[in-house]
Amino acid sequence: MYIHVVQPGETIYSIAENYGISAEILIKDNELSNPNKLVVGQTIVIVYPKQIHTALEGDTIEGIAAAYGVTVTQLLRNNPALSERNILYPGEVIIIDYDVEKIGEISTNGYAYPYIDQKLLRKILPYLTYLTLFTYGLTPEGDLIQIDDTEIIQIAREYGVAPLMLISTLLSAGVFSTELTHAILSSKDVQKHLIDNIIANMKAKDYFGLYVNFGFILLEDSQAYVDFMIDLSKRIAEEGFEVCVALGPNTTNQPGVIYEGHDYASLGQATTAVLLMTYEWGYTLGPFMSVAPINLMKDVFDYSVTKIPPAKTYIGIPTYGYDWSLEFGNKAAIPHSLSNVSAIDLAIQEGAVIEYDETFQAPFYNYVVNNIHHIVWFEDARSIDAKLLLVPGYGFRGISILNVMRFFSQLWLLINTQYEIRKAI
Repeated sequence: MYIHVVQPGETIYSIAENYGISAEILIKDNELSNPNKLVVGQTIVIVYPKQIHTALEGDTIEGIAAAYGVTVTQLLRNNPALSERNILYPGEVIIIDYDVEKIGEISTNGYAYPYIDQKLLRKILPYLTYLTLFTYGLTPEGDLIQIDDTEIIQIAREYGVAPLMLISTLLSAGVFSTELTHAILSSKDVQKHLIDNIIANMKAKDYFGLYVNFGFILLEDSQAYVDFMIDLSKRIAEEGFEVCVALGPNTTNQPGVIYEGHDYASLGQATTAVLLMTYEWGYTLGPFMSVAPINLMKDVFDYSVTKIPPAKTYIGIPTYGYDWSLEFGNKAAIPHSLSNVSAIDLAIQEGAVIEYDETFQAPFYNYVVNNIHHIVWFEDARSIDAKLLLVPGYGFRGISILNVMRFFSQLWLLINTQYEIRKAI
């Protein structure tokens, strides 16, 4: 597997010729919407097929899978466009497998909203171990604020993907409520009522497990949160469910509401798994920098492995970046969030040159519109690959993608070709 960085004057056809591979396969694997327009600094993932099949009239995905002794899931991972249609075109090249040695196993989780487009959902599910549906809200009395998730759960299970029910203390404005958390953690009766509601909902909806995200916990509520998670996990386990808890990206018992309410060691011991929310260093109201700089991620992981078994740990990987407009010198206006694909398209549109920060291990570029300077940070194949390698490097269980509704083909290509994706069901 190679990650090629586009140089001045190169085309997808010259790159293909240099690597001795079909341009059609490069375009397909990297899902290049306009292969005639590349931008300097853009990444192209190159993986050589081991076997291909040229579709004939009357071929089906199931028939091809049976003929080559592979699973339909493998064909859908190797040819994601097949998930979007029920027919094969005569002469179409189908990749059976790739000529690459696997690094190891990985579990994958992805966030999605219940309104996700079903064609996109079916395109993503072959790559997932778990699908987390965002999000059940809570009331101070311990009731659930429902979401329309029944059909999405059924589709996930069709693909052998384990659906996770997410509860959080996020408000409609998208911020965590310390007041709501405090109200729940202050009453054992409310907690019991909430746990009863969670279990009843998981059974009724056919969920596989539970994912808990209580952010911005006051230090005074830290032990109460641990006690709640112990009680919740015990009840959940008795019913045969798994439970994962989200943790803020701590390093050395940092002060502040984002960090200090999460007792890493105790919460890691109480639950089946933990997710380290290693993103949003560069964020809406924060500095213009990488969303997930690898040097800062490693600081979190170096701390977490002293408190939580790595085999219980998932790391967060974003599928987005930000476009900051610097209207007043170095003061940034509220940035525009954009997908990695959109970041590339914008660079092409503005004639930007993509650079790469070796410390953050993340791509970025600058451009100017109407005399206003912009800086864009996002993720590409290099930065994603570096993050994925942290999983075997630290012995982590897997990754959690925020979020899968922004499809980034290079992410899934890197995972699919280099790792065996575990299944929970």
